[in-house]
Amino acid sequence: MNLRPRFRFHLALMLAAAATSLSASGNIAPDLPKEVPQGALVLGRVAPGSSVLLGQRRLRVAGDGSFLFGVGRDERGNVKVSVTARDGTYSTAEVRIVERQFAIERVDGVPESTVNPPTAIAERIRREQAEVARARERDDPRQDYRFGFIWPAHGRISGVYGSQRILNGTPKNPHYGVDVAAATGTPIRAPAGGIVSFAKPDLYLTGGTVLLDHGHGLSSVFVHLSRVDVEVGRRIEQGEVLGLVGATGRATGPHLHWGINWFDVRLDPQLLAGPMPN
Repeated sequence: MNLRPRFRFHLALMLAAAATSLSASGNIAPDLPKEVPQGALVLGRVAPGSSVLLGQRRLRVAGDGSFLFGVGRDERGNVKVSVTARDGTYSTAEVRIVERQFAIERVDGVPESTVNPPTAIAERIRREQAEVARARERDDPRQDYRFGFIWPAHGRISGVYGSQRILNGTPKNPHYGVDVAAATGTPIRAPAGGIVSFAKPDLYLTGGTVLLDHGHGLSSVFVHLSRVDVEVGRRIEQGEVLGLVGATGRATGPHLHWGINWFDVRLDPQLLAGPMPN
């Protein structure tokens, strides 16, 4: 999918733009972008000591007043952020969600047992997905995301965020990540620093799977790994090897699937990492 240039932005630029602003009345207002595309990570800043609500959900605010949240693939309209400053001053801001056009992607040749699994396998998949979902609930004050994101592997982009997947002719959920075609055994490097919150070599659908938590509910997931080189609880720095590319789980060939989540909201990694390096 072609991302329009104004939506190709790096995290460092977003952070630089999220500077606290003082209104003419002397009240600190939330500093946020005026609009973002579906699948975006949104960064903002308020006066230190303020509390921030996204709708009715309270957000974690760092000591310097910075905060983040995610906008899902299917969200539309505006999102409202409410801020209560330390002195009780109340202010709000709205961010307009720009709708995107998502492709339809047909993939044939996938093992049928992974497309329409029997009952016993479906229960295993449910348990495994619930375990990954629990790992995504982590909400640390760390801000590893502040240093930006790099691509965890280089290669041809073979699958993009948001595309409607039709597997062996059966419509499935949208593709919530980006696929990078690479040879089995290609090293996978951490796109940003973090703590490993999940690591297993043999999930039914995703095979070798690693979840890396970047702080404030933001995490990366890497799937179909042929080898997992990290364990839960380990501190990982940007660029450190997590494992190797493979074709484990539901895959028709070797590739890395990289996804980014803000808790249960699935985001577009390409919006954070920028264009694939040559």
